[in-house]
Amino acid sequence: MYKAIFLDFYGTLVHEDDVYIEEICSRIFTSTLTQTTAKDIGNYWWTSFSQKFQSSYGDNFKLQREIERDSLEDTVAFYQSSEDPKELSEILYNHWQSPELFEDAKLFLESVRIPKIILSNIDRDDIQSALNYNGLSFEHIVTSEDVRSYKPRPEMFETVLASHQLKPAEVLHIGDSLTSDIAGAQNAGIKSAWINRKNRELPQRYSPNYIVNSLEELIPLLA
Repeated sequence: MYKAIFLDFYGTLVHEDDVYIEEICSRIFTSTLTQTTAKDIGNYWWTSFSQKFQSSYGDNFKLQREIERDSLEDTVAFYQSSEDPKELSEILYNHWQSPELFEDAKLFLESVRIPKIILSNIDRDDIQSALNYNGLSFEHIVTSEDVRSYKPRPEMFETVLASHQLKPAEVLHIGDSLTSDIAGAQNAGIKSAWINRKNRELPQRYSPNYIVNSLEELIPLLA
């Protein structure tokens, strides 16, 4: 049915940085005199990151490391925290380079034989380090740095379709992010599978073709 699989990486094959984000928010919270909560700090940080992220493409493109550091600098300054944003950023950078593989990812990668192509919003050096750390290799890896654009914008999807002479109907994109993966695939006319490991509710504006809690559930469809 499908000639290739497009795969997100962080949150899909390897663990996301949620634990480290919580740690950073907690550190900012304990170092500020502002009346706030760690959750509010996280929301402010995410808003700052998202604004910078959405405007980063083409001539205005910035690496994800830069966007993350800039948004942390903004958050630390807003809450008048004594934390060093560069030091906080390193917590995330270290995770990006050595994330742990999900239990179901190994069986999935071994069982599915059609070409598997990584589409990631992370910087090239970081994902290469993560692949080396986990002993993984893929037919092709395309990052935001390569196309100077982030999912859900179409450039990454279009680049991979063209380079592999694939039609949108011949591909399934698998990812955990509704905003980047599912919306991005929808916009490109590509069918999608949402990895919903945390049993989140699906907002009406998204329409993945498959919803699964584990990659193993997709093996019969793709094997």
